Amino acid sequence: MPAASSGRQPFKKLSIFFPMWNEEQYIQRAVSAARGVCLELVESGQILDYELIVVDDASTDGTPAIADAMAAADDHVRVVHHARNRKLGGSLKSGFAAATGDVVLYTDADLPFEMTELVRALRVLETYEVDMVSAYRLDRTGEGPRRAVYSFFYNGLVQLVFGTRVRDINFAFKLCRRQVLDHVVLKSESSFIDAELVIRAQRAGFQVLQIGVDYFPRTRGVSTLSSFGVIRAMVLEMVRLRRELKSVVPVKGPTSS
Repeated sequence: MPAASSGRQPFKKLSIFFPMWNEEQYIQRAVSAARGVCLELVESGQILDYELIVVDDASTDGTPAIADAMAAADDHVRVVHHARNRKLGGSLKSGFAAATGDVVLYTDADLPFEMTELVRALRVLETYEVDMVSAYRLDRTGEGPRRAVYSFFYNGLVQLVFGTRVRDINFAFKLCRRQVLDHVVLKSESSFIDAELVIRAQRAGFQVLQIGVDYFPRTRGVSTLSSFGVIRAMVLEMVRLRRELKSVVPVKGPTSS
């Protein structure tokens, strides 16, 4: 339904960014899917403009060249290149810093959910007047037993240490209003940055609402998020954040999750 007929003001600009390292097998599909949904949102009056950002984390395959070619062919596509590999934490910080929209979505290049879920997420963000929508996987059987066990204990540990009730905190579907990013300063370099974003937002008083989405596991390339080195880095950053949060002063009222 167009924004004019629903009485709602459209979002001025939607930013979608993808952190990518050696994603030549996925990049064209990811950007094309995002572009298609954005065009539908513009046509329906839910957004006025959009931008698609590829954060190339010093890829060694064809990702940088493909990304540059897509940007040259489409003014809505931008590329941020890292001179050195900065892992997920550095890539997310670059993506959020580069995004200029009043609402920003971060997700992975392998499209772990159907991009059309973004339409529902935007509607939830506006209807329930929350500051962030964080999605969780409805069916995680495609992860495999090792990742499933790792995720179960990691989510439980984050909930225990920080008191958050977000059930799938590392899932790459975070839709944020601009004011969240203006007040939350992210510091993590590891994959803990997903949790840090939600935890800092809630501690600052921003409201986070969860929605369930169908999950589509990676079928190409390699995920490294369950390696020992990644897990060790996440635990160390978790300890540092726990100490730092003692001095956080909320900028908004009570949070919800």
